Amino acid sequence: MDAASLEARARQVLDRVVYEYFAGGADDESTLRDNEAAWGRIRLLPRVLRDVSSVSTAGDLLGVSIAAPILVAPMAFQRLAHPDGERAVARAAARSGIPMVVSTMSTVTLEDVAAAAPDSVRWFQFYVHRDRDLSRRLLERAEASGCAAVVLTVDAPVIGRRRKDEANRFALPPGMTIANLDASLQSHTGSALSEYGAFEPSLTPDLLEWIGTVTGLPLFVKGVLRADDADLVADAGVAGIIVSNHGGRQLDGAIATADALPAIAEAVRGRVPLLVDGGIRGGVDIVRALALGASAVLVGRPFLWGLAVAGEAGVEAVFTELRDELARAMALCGVGVIGEIDRSLIKTSE
Repeated sequence: MDAASLEARARQVLDRVVYEYFAGGADDESTLRDNEAAWGRIRLLPRVLRDVSSVSTAGDLLGVSIAAPILVAPMAFQRLAHPDGERAVARAAARSGIPMVVSTMSTVTLEDVAAAAPDSVRWFQFYVHRDRDLSRRLLERAEASGCAAVVLTVDAPVIGRRRKDEANRFALPPGMTIANLDASLQSHTGSALSEYGAFEPSLTPDLLEWIGTVTGLPLFVKGVLRADDADLVADAGVAGIIVSNHGGRQLDGAIATADALPAIAEAVRGRVPLLVDGGIRGGVDIVRALALGASAVLVGRPFLWGLAVAGEAGVEAVFTELRDELARAMALCGVGVIGEIDRSLIKTSE
């Protein structure tokens, strides 16, 4: 099923306020829309007369074999989509052979996600809190629960204005919490978005060094859109960079990730792996991303729609569709393995 049809089905089963929280973006949502449109503007130059009788989407990331260059992006409050929430997504990701990035804002604790899918490859998406002791404990728990990497989100020093959520007075329902935070730190206002006010607004390169003193896990920096920032981050010795505009949910009018990726790849020049998210909806988009210099992509909302429609099986079905679309796009581009996807497949401007 294509992504648009799946989203339409999810919209039918989700509460309207929940759907608008998951689907929405900041302000007028221009970046949200452009994230998808930008991939569609990229034209491919397929090769012919190549043997594609056998096509493999497999690869590796951080030395771990993965079934396809796809990760489940970090997404908050997944139990709003399905009672099993993050547990179901972790199990589906494990069976699919891809990593899942668990959000700080998960409705299931890091430990419970690990218990639900002990064989899964899990990364931890990390917001630095003003309370540095809380931040330290979160990192220590991530490592102790078996997370394989830390993903530091740097594009949320303050929360973007999400008009639909404001109008809807979006809040978690009674009995549902941001499970990774201590009970004493849960919001007393009723608004789940108020928790973002506890995040550290003074994000500087020194934080990268501090995280390294707390955990030895590989560190990815998520939320980079500029080449000069990517150059700085790469020089800091991180494990990788994630080109991201927070799914269009932070600064409306920010550049689409497909448009940001080429300059960042040029600046980084292979020093660290690049990952990218934002608006990736099919296998052709994944080929485009890899051809522009990404090592893998993160996919968010489609997995949420699958979770809402069919739970664990729905998440797995979304991955199967993406992998099959990727394999088909690779064959039509004349490439048999992921490593053959390169910049020569992209039509450049005259």
